[in-house]
Amino acid sequence: MVKFSVDKLPYFEKWIILGTLIGIAVGLFSIAFTILLEFFQLLFIHIILHVSYPKPLGEGGNLRIPPFHPSFLVPAIVGLGGLIAGIIIYRISPETAGGGVDFAITVYHKLQGKIRKRVAFVELFTSTIILGSGGSAGDLGPMGLIGGSLASTIAQLFDLTPEDMRRAVAVGIGSGVGAIFKAPIGGALLSAEILYRRDLEPDVILPSMISSA
Repeated sequence: MVKFSVDKLPYFEKWIILGTLIGIAVGLFSIAFTILLEFFQLLFIHIILHVSYPKPLGEGGNLRIPPFHPSFLVPAIVGLGGLIAGIIIYRISPETAGGGVDFAITVYHKLQGKIRKRVAFVELFTSTIILGSGGSAGDLGPMGLIGGSLASTIAQLFDLTPEDMRRAVAVGIGSGVGAIFKAPIGGALLSAEILYRRDLEPDVILPSMISSA
C-alpha cells in the first residue's frame, strides 16, 4: 500500500496523477505486446514453418506468390500455440480465458474493480503466443484486459475506494485499446460507453483522456 493518500486529493488532481500512471504502465505493456508478438511470429511462422508474410509494395514487396512448403504443419503450429497458452492460463490465471474485455467489464460491475496482479502478465504472454502462432484472435480484447488489470493494480496500491477502483479499470480498458490502435480519443470514448449497452459513464472520460494521451 502506498503511504501517500491520493484518495484525499481533489478530483482533478487525483485523476491527473492516476491517469498519468495508468497511461505510462499501459504504454509500456503495449510496446511489450508488439515486441512479443513479433518474436512469436518469428519463432512459429518464420523459423518453424519457414514462411515469410508478403509485404506491401511500398515496403519493398512484390506481386509474386511466396513459396509455401510445409503447409501440413500450419494446423499443428496453431494447435501448439493454443496448447501452450491454454496450459499457462489453466495453471496460473484461469480468469484470462476468453475475450478479455468481457472479464474486465464483469470486474467493473461485480468485483469492485479488483483484478489479480498476475492477470496483465499472463494475458500479455498467452495472447501474443496465440496470435504469433497464427491463432484466430485479435488484439483489442487482450490489450483491454491488460489495461484494466494494470489500472486495477495501481488503484489497489493506492488503496482507492471501490468506486474509484471501478473507474480506474474503465480507464485502463480505454487506455489499452487506444494504445494498441494508436487512437487515444477513441480509446477514451470507448472506456465510457463499453461498460453499458444503452448508457455511458461520463466520469471516466477525463481520466481516460489523460491516460490515453
